[in-house]
Amino acid sequence: MRRVTYVNHRTPAAGLRRRLAELRGPAHPPRPLDARALAALAANPGCRRRALLDGAGVDKAALARALGAPAPFGQSQFAFARGHAFEARVHADGCAALVGLLRAATGDTGPEPTGVEVPDLTADGPAGRAARTRLALAEADDRAARPDGGAVWTVLVHPMLALPVAGSPVHLEPDAVAVAPDGTRTVVEVKSFPILDGTADPAKVGGAARQAAVYALALEESGGPVADALLLVCPKNFSNLPTAAAVDLRRQRAAVRRQLARLTGLADIAAAVPEGVTFDVERPGAELAAAVADVPAAYAPECLATCELAFHCRERARSGGEVTVLGRAVRGELGALRTVDAVLAAAHGPAPGAGAEGADPEDAGAEGAGAVPDPAVAALRRAARLRAEALAQAGHAAPAPTPAPGAAPPQAARDGGGR
Repeated sequence: MRRVTYVNHRTPAAGLRRRLAELRGPAHPPRPLDARALAALAANPGCRRRALLDGAGVDKAALARALGAPAPFGQSQFAFARGHAFEARVHADGCAALVGLLRAATGDTGPEPTGVEVPDLTADGPAGRAARTRLALAEADDRAARPDGGAVWTVLVHPMLALPVAGSPVHLEPDAVAVAPDGTRTVVEVKSFPILDGTADPAKVGGAARQAAVYALALEESGGPVADALLLVCPKNFSNLPTAAAVDLRRQRAAVRRQLARLTGLADIAAAVPEGVTFDVERPGAELAAAVADVPAAYAPECLATCELAFHCRERARSGGEVTVLGRAVRGELGALRTVDAVLAAAHGPAPGAGAEGADPEDAGAEGAGAVPDPAVAALRRAARLRAEALAQAGHAAPAPTPAPGAAPPQAARDGGGR
């Protein structure tokens, strides 16, 4: 009798795709990742909830609506029209003005451009446009390699780049990519926020840099040198005239690269979710809330500007009295104190060094009572004593007692902004 051996062709990648489809809901197509989502992941790498939902392709906006906490994201039609008009001005004169902005911002001392090529990148579908973009980059490289190539620049307007993320290609569309005569690629981001007297909003510049870092990593996949700086083009002061600045991308590229490497461990995050749990937006709200709660989040007030689930996560963090609602800086200063109740209890407990019998466990290190006090607890108690002394000198009442466990944090301890 001939022995027949059956080979299992199911790969780990196929098993992960099946598991992610179960979490998303088989009836719903995966929502593709984009540069904004990848940049948000890099800005909050500790949020396993967002990593899993984005990796599974869950529509977080629809999920937030099903949970009763929709995020008011969007842009007005006026802002769209103004943005398109500004971008058209940036690309004027066959992108010669854009090349001039790039050379001025980077201090380029090379020969004056003898021409600017703006290839047509029209094609069918994202894959076709990505192939056309690769061809245009190859043509620019060939021109740079020729001795008679001259000082010709190439500007790719809205190219399509491909970046492998967790084993699958993600198509990304930057505003522009400028290729210098030596073949160096520079990511160009055109934003509508102004540069006032040479400075811009640091938070918005940081967001643009993280997004551009994703594009820079995708450019690395296509080969060729990639500039370490982003060309950020914005309106000058309160006009519609473009001005530009070079923004260093090295730190952001390293952060995004680390976060993308973490996404390769998506199977571990998915495996920790109990069987039967689904984020199918057609399920009842209570069931979805329980499913979302099964995946740990790392809420911070900055999430309100980048994540559709931020309002839901903020409400849960507030109801649990978590110190994350106070911001990452405060959270980092508080050490092992995770809730507002624990912070208040530590602040109004016995003074450090009260002796072995009166020592608070919060004060002790790994060796118990009498060890070096926790710096966060010591600072909190000193602040509480100073506050009590100041109130007593002013003739005011003593500080309010510590709230009962499970009570909502006081209004002053909540991050700003309501829904």
